[in-house]
Amino acid sequence: MYVVKSPLSDINLKTVSEALQGALVDLVDLALVAKQIHWNVVGPRFRSVHLQLDEVVGLARTHADTVAERAASLGSPPDGRAATVAVGSGIGVTPEGWVDDSVAVGTLVEALGAVIVRMRQRIAATGEADPVTQDVLIGITGDLEKQHWMFQAENG
Repeated sequence: MYVVKSPLSDINLKTVSEALQGALVDLVDLALVAKQIHWNVVGPRFRSVHLQLDEVVGLARTHADTVAERAASLGSPPDGRAATVAVGSGIGVTPEGWVDDSVAVGTLVEALGAVIVRMRQRIAATGEADPVTQDVLIGITGDLEKQHWMFQAENG
């Protein structure tokens, strides 16, 4: 059942829907990972890392909403359910319990790096199929790369 009709051809819609769904899953998980570490970070850089993690949470949540609304506007129902995120995320395992500030920073470098690699693949996949979606993904990736740089510099 299609409630919203897409302006894209079926083949382009499939490509774009897969890219947006993958981005949504990664962004939802990134927000969860950053918040989990935010609650548990300890160490001499606690405050700065704690605050920086909240920036990532806000960024990921905002972009997840943008991606989900883009998918819906094209007639592809977004799926951000916990089970879907758990199965589809490209982010590795998050440490449990208290997390030393240097481990927290390293975990975010790895998580952001994993999401960025997948986002760049989605950018390439959507260029021909839907330049509007590609533009959305490019903007999101730029923001993620800025956070990636900042976390890398934190452990310089």
